[in-house]
Amino acid sequence: MISLTDSQKIGMGLTGFGVFFLFFGMILFFDKALLAIGNILFVAGLSFVIGLERTFRFFFQKHKMKATSFFLGGVFVVLIGWPIIGVLGFFPVVVGFIRRIPVLGSILNLPFISAYADKVGESNTMV
Repeated sequence: MISLTDSQKIGMGLTGFGVFFLFFGMILFFDKALLAIGNILFVAGLSFVIGLERTFRFFFQKHKMKATSFFLGGVFVVLIGWPIIGVLGFFPVVVGFIRRIPVLGSILNLPFISAYADKVGESNTMV
C-alpha cells in the first residue's frame, strides 16, 4: 500500500470534494457557486498532493502555456459568474478526448459527423 503524508491525505480529500462540487454544479445546470467552489478545491487539493513547486512547474511549462491559459481563464470566467461561457471553451478538449475512446471515436469519424467534430475539436494537442 502506498503511504501518504498528512498533507497528501488532506489534498486527496480536497481534490475529491472539488470533483464532487464540480459534478454537482454541472448536474444543477451549471450553478456558478458550486462550480467556483469545485475549481478552488480541486486546484488547492492538487497543490497539497504534489506540492506547490511541482504544481507551479506542471502548469507553467513552456509547451503547456496555451493549455494553462485556457484552464485558468476558464476558472476565472466561472469565478466571475459566467459558467456557460467557461464550459464552452472546454468543448474542444471533450471532443479530442471522445475521439480517443474506441466506440465513440469511430462515431465521430463518420462522414457527416466528422465535418462538425473537426470544426469543434482541437486542431492540435495542447498537453
